[in-house]
Amino acid sequence: MIRRRFLFGALMLALFAVGWWVGRGRSGDLYANLDVFVEVLQRVEQNYVDPVKPADAVRGAIDGMLKDLDPYSQYLDAEDFGNLEDITHSRFGGIGVEVGVRDDYPTVISPIEGSPAWEAGLHSGDVIVKIDGKSSSGLNVEQTAKLLRGPPGTNVNVGVTREGEDGEHDYTLVRREIVTRSVPYAFMVGRDLGYVRLANFFEKSGAEVHTALANLRRQGARRFALDLRMNPGGLLDQAVDVAEQFLPKGSMVVYTRGRARNQDQRYYAAEAGADLTSPLVVLVDEGSASASEIVAGALQDLDRALVVGRTTFGKGSVQSVFPLHGQKTALKLTTALYYTPSGRSIHKRRPHPFDSDSGDDGGTPSDTARDTTAARPMFHTAGGRVVYGGGGIAPDVAVRADSLPLVTREVERRGLTFRFANRWMNTHPGSAVPAVLPDAAWHEFESYVRGAGVGTSPDSLEAERPMLSRALRRELARRSGGDAAAMRVALEDDRAFAKAERILDRSSRASDVFAATVRDRSRDAAR
Repeated sequence: MIRRRFLFGALMLALFAVGWWVGRGRSGDLYANLDVFVEVLQRVEQNYVDPVKPADAVRGAIDGMLKDLDPYSQYLDAEDFGNLEDITHSRFGGIGVEVGVRDDYPTVISPIEGSPAWEAGLHSGDVIVKIDGKSSSGLNVEQTAKLLRGPPGTNVNVGVTREGEDGEHDYTLVRREIVTRSVPYAFMVGRDLGYVRLANFFEKSGAEVHTALANLRRQGARRFALDLRMNPGGLLDQAVDVAEQFLPKGSMVVYTRGRARNQDQRYYAAEAGADLTSPLVVLVDEGSASASEIVAGALQDLDRALVVGRTTFGKGSVQSVFPLHGQKTALKLTTALYYTPSGRSIHKRRPHPFDSDSGDDGGTPSDTARDTTAARPMFHTAGGRVVYGGGGIAPDVAVRADSLPLVTREVERRGLTFRFANRWMNTHPGSAVPAVLPDAAWHEFESYVRGAGVGTSPDSLEAERPMLSRALRRELARRSGGDAAAMRVALEDDRAFAKAERILDRSSRASDVFAATVRDRSRDAAR
């Protein structure tokens, strides 16, 4: 008890000292409020009905203070700080699998090529039923990742079950440093269209995009689609690196403005891009955020690319990380806002998180609300085209999201195409992915769907057969050729990509993509 009192007294002394230091030379408001906080903390520690750890109370107060600012400012304890550094550098110790949750169990979406999981033979669709001998039932993605990750060189035991096979498969895997890729795949579509998927902005994103573009050019690519959909962003310097590959040297990519003078920064293309003339379309949606919006906004403002898809998320704030003195913890704090070269703020102001009627949980409003440009401030690109501010990047060509028909939506929601593809590939080893789904596979799938309890008639299934068949082919391709093969199939029915492809097909120079858009709009208006 004496030791606890001593520690509490030391904590109080430290808080008073911090309050004096912060408050010196300023008005007494901050110091007076800190006095109130210390007194409340002392009363709680002495009088609350249950014992309260001062450190826990202070942590709760810090979390509450930061939550009242915005969703992105937060206190990082030692574990959180370490995880942030690992993610930023796109490396961690683990077995190399992407997991989701199916029927209350973590399930392998895909193994990372060359990882321990890949080498051991784990498959897309494997259900992880045990981790180190304990049931994994009920674990979410974060909990599963925490158990599978660990220091390189350590072991983890994983038990999996597989559709179409009896019993449980046990694997002892040795964790290694896993390096995630910003460009998981890039490939040719047709004769001369290069497709590049950029999934995030980590430490080597610019270099990976550079390599992907060079490889595609060697294969004959003369037109490009850069897919930033569902890309949550990442490192600012990598956003600049990616954008500058399409821009002349010295082009402004983005600038920031904050309250502190050192937060006003301008970022320019340091080198001339290797490709300044190829037609380029950037694909975005409501999941494109932060660094994705910087790239899309810069290329749009400078008339280097046509932006196609749906209005982006609107996360245009800068977070600075301040390691705390003498500790392994840090403060992540919003310190500035991003602006595109034309002066547009990327950031979308959202309702206060504590407003009871806001309903804001970090998600996105409906497509209709997001893609409305009425009442949004107008800006102009370098070539005089009108673009809109007010939060997020509004596309030059808006393409609404597909709405799945009833049966397909239920089948996809329950992961039945994913699970059936696992069963089919396990019972038909070596099968190639067909351009058209065979009747035998379709009829077996019909029985599988009805057996899973999806209430539908044979006529309903047949009416949605084209869409369901493509979803099945996508998952079969994932099992046989990985995510790149699955994306090739998915692009066959991708409305935004189809629009981009039509525009690029009629474009031989960078500026042609804008003319092609005008022709499309004129033709649509005449109908």
